[in-house]
Amino acid sequence: MRQDLSHLLPNVIEIARSAGQLILDIYQKRDYEEFIKSDDTPVTSADLAAHKLIMERLPELTPNIPVLSEEDADVSLAEREQWERYWLVDPLDGTQEFIARSGDFATIIALVENNKPVMGVVYAPVSGVVYYAYHGKGAWKIPNMDEHIRINTHTHELPKQNVAIAISRRQDINRITDRMSNNWNYELIPLGSAALKACLVAEGSADCYLRLGPTGEWDTAATQCIVEEAGGSILDTKLAPLSYNLRETLENPNFIVIGDRKLPWNEILTQD
Repeated sequence: MRQDLSHLLPNVIEIARSAGQLILDIYQKRDYEEFIKSDDTPVTSADLAAHKLIMERLPELTPNIPVLSEEDADVSLAEREQWERYWLVDPLDGTQEFIARSGDFATIIALVENNKPVMGVVYAPVSGVVYYAYHGKGAWKIPNMDEHIRINTHTHELPKQNVAIAISRRQDINRITDRMSNNWNYELIPLGSAALKACLVAEGSADCYLRLGPTGEWDTAATQCIVEEAGGSILDTKLAPLSYNLRETLENPNFIVIGDRKLPWNEILTQD
């Protein structure tokens, strides 16, 4: 039976802000080390410092809920499938953007219950913006410390021929447009951080975000809750929902974040 833990949201937002502010301090001082992980992706001392803070603070808040972080994800499926609920964390989403100094990075915390994200918090340290949602309670944006704004995906009057696509600053644009039907016109919105691009869709600033390439479940869990509560979906490229904690690997398939579910995405997106 699902337990309503929405009362934890203020604490989780505060933890995300604390981790994000730690990252921002390091970012502004330019005082960090870079390493290459075994999967050939970069990690910095800022990732690790934020990871340490979150791994201390979440267990203090909920001692009986396990925490799985991108920076400490070597947990077997046999162990993970015993978890009814768990925290799924990316301390610094957008490490390459942090290194490149674009400012497009975020701290992400999700609560996954029975293989479904039920809480999502995304904090963007440079802008100070928070996005959050809880299952059944809507999606929200905090553009400053006091204001909570309900957000919704953008819906369209059909027929519509223009689609705004959020894309990675480091993604081959042709690789994205080659997967989209020639019968539509596309506006490309470049932005770093998978979470921030998904939040663009959630708030109606983009119609979709197509991700081709490796990501982890920690990259999408929080925003899946936010996007769904805002009226959209995160799907694989066969237009099936993403799954969580059901496979030995924690790597996502290619996926698309969509805002308006009424648009004919099976026509817009070329299938695998």
